[in-house]
Amino acid sequence: MPSSTPSTSFFSGGLRLRDGILRGWTAAVLVFLYVPIVVLVVYSFNASRLNVRWTGFTLGWYREVWSNAPLLRAAQNSLIIALLTTVISVILGTTGAWLLFRYRFRGGRAIRTLAAVPMVMPEILMGISLLVFFASVGMPLGFTTVVIGHVTFSFPFVWLAVQARLQGLDPALEEAALDLGATPWRAFCYVILPGLRPAIVAGGLMAFTLSWDELIVTFFTASAASATLPIRIFGMAKVGLNPMLNALSVLFVLATTAAVIFSAHLRKISR
Repeated sequence: MPSSTPSTSFFSGGLRLRDGILRGWTAAVLVFLYVPIVVLVVYSFNASRLNVRWTGFTLGWYREVWSNAPLLRAAQNSLIIALLTTVISVILGTTGAWLLFRYRFRGGRAIRTLAAVPMVMPEILMGISLLVFFASVGMPLGFTTVVIGHVTFSFPFVWLAVQARLQGLDPALEEAALDLGATPWRAFCYVILPGLRPAIVAGGLMAFTLSWDELIVTFFTASAASATLPIRIFGMAKVGLNPMLNALSVLFVLATTAAVIFSAHLRKISR
């Protein structure tokens, strides 16, 4: 067998060095992302109120979370607002993406651009703009204004996901359904909609997540009665590091993990 040339050995050594650097970088990123979460989980069971040293195991902070009426009320508000935002965003995003895909009309490109603007607009600018708008039209702040604000920046994510899915659908499927006697509505419900299900689920989960943990826009559009969980947490954090925040954050992590698992399960079923 001929021995490898110096250039080949140098090339192989360069590939090994590159792979080593990439593995090290990946490990560093994972440590940076997940070590704080691990520390958070550990200290949520710490009996110390200062969280600077371990003094013993306790479940007391979780019991305090479940017995804190303002936090539970804020969590209920967050859940209601997130569910309403998800439903409205899915309807608007799916309908808008389908109409722009199905029909060609003047101004369609401008509508696409305007629909995507809330995705890149700074949240504080959006919050102030919504507050000025609600004050101008005389709409009192409350659940309605919060839902409107959340839908404004959530539905474009549904719209983009559905639009990308529509690009991969065969238009002949709808034409075949129409030729077989189906109405346009029945063709959409029984032919197009099943193909869009993965994108709708992904966009809906994104809208729910964005609404659930939104702080800045909610701060400008909510009233005292419609305060959400992120606003309550922000208020508690400004006072000091309350150990209940650790327990509450762990519950958030568990809920997010459950949502990711549920999303993966739905994608598997829809294939």
